[in-house]
Amino acid sequence: MVKIITERYREKVNILNKHEMCDALGMCRATYYRMTRVELQPVEKKKQTSPRKLTTEEEEKVLMLLNSPRFCDMAPGEIHATLLDESVYLCSERTMYRILERNKQNVQRRQREPGSYARPELLATGPNQLWSWDITKLKGPKKWTYYYLYKIMDVYSRVVVGWMVAYRESAALAGRLINETCLRQNIKRDQLTLHADRGSSMKSTTVGQLLADLGVTKTHSRPHVSNDNPYSESLFKTLKYRPDFPECFGCIEDSRNFCRDFFNWYNKEHKHSGIAWLTPEDVHYGKADEVVLKRQIVMDVVYKKNPERFVKGVTIIKKPDTMVWINKPKTDDLTLKYVA
Repeated sequence: MVKIITERYREKVNILNKHEMCDALGMCRATYYRMTRVELQPVEKKKQTSPRKLTTEEEEKVLMLLNSPRFCDMAPGEIHATLLDESVYLCSERTMYRILERNKQNVQRRQREPGSYARPELLATGPNQLWSWDITKLKGPKKWTYYYLYKIMDVYSRVVVGWMVAYRESAALAGRLINETCLRQNIKRDQLTLHADRGSSMKSTTVGQLLADLGVTKTHSRPHVSNDNPYSESLFKTLKYRPDFPECFGCIEDSRNFCRDFFNWYNKEHKHSGIAWLTPEDVHYGKADEVVLKRQIVMDVVYKKNPERFVKGVTIIKKPDTMVWINKPKTDDLTLKYVA
């Protein structure tokens, strides 16, 4: 715009001197020259390559070495030191990290991908076929003080077959609880599947060897998938959302007394929505049919007295499911499994 105005002004007043024209317009000559000069194309600067940079072929060679069967389980620092011991130098340790990062391999290369873990699909058609166990923390009287609640639940009946409160999380303590619970429930070889998440105690060699000796099958949840162990998580929520659950326990005996009362209530009195509003012990010890029949008789009598109050006819009392799943398969997969 400034260029157009100045050219028209020069033609009109016939001013040939740029200095006088700029004075007439009240414009600085530097502004005039800046607005009317021909814009030069920017010169592309050549990127300077460091003489220390590895060539593409050298980087590929290093990456192949890092992913080789010999070194795939080692950290770059260990690989670098091993090569130096063999009088071999390819690049620095930091360069190895850079190469892995550029190829999105700056993690444990032996670590399995999340999708490679099998989805546990477990079925229980009766008591003492499938148990779920877990450990949770209970706050103690001081900061960073916790007591550890170990719990074993029967998935089919939801009854807590074993529990313990201890000062620490230990595979040896967990093994002792599992052993005592199996003896108390008279578990036979190849009868039971024990499911848990991937805590250190659950995956320990001590617990694994004990289960192998007892003839108990061990299964685990997928990493970071709480839905694979829903029954234990649900019970812990019921425990910690009780109105009388304290913010902290004064001592370990307080926590044990509370858990003793809670599990006694949970097993014998708590009407569980997942098992047709029966108590866990009713289902676990074969009293479910008796309780359901008694409820049905009551509803039949009420219906005969006032049938007009029941639009859809007499109410049928719901029975607990005969098949309880952890991760029920899709309908097609389930059909194929039973056909086979």
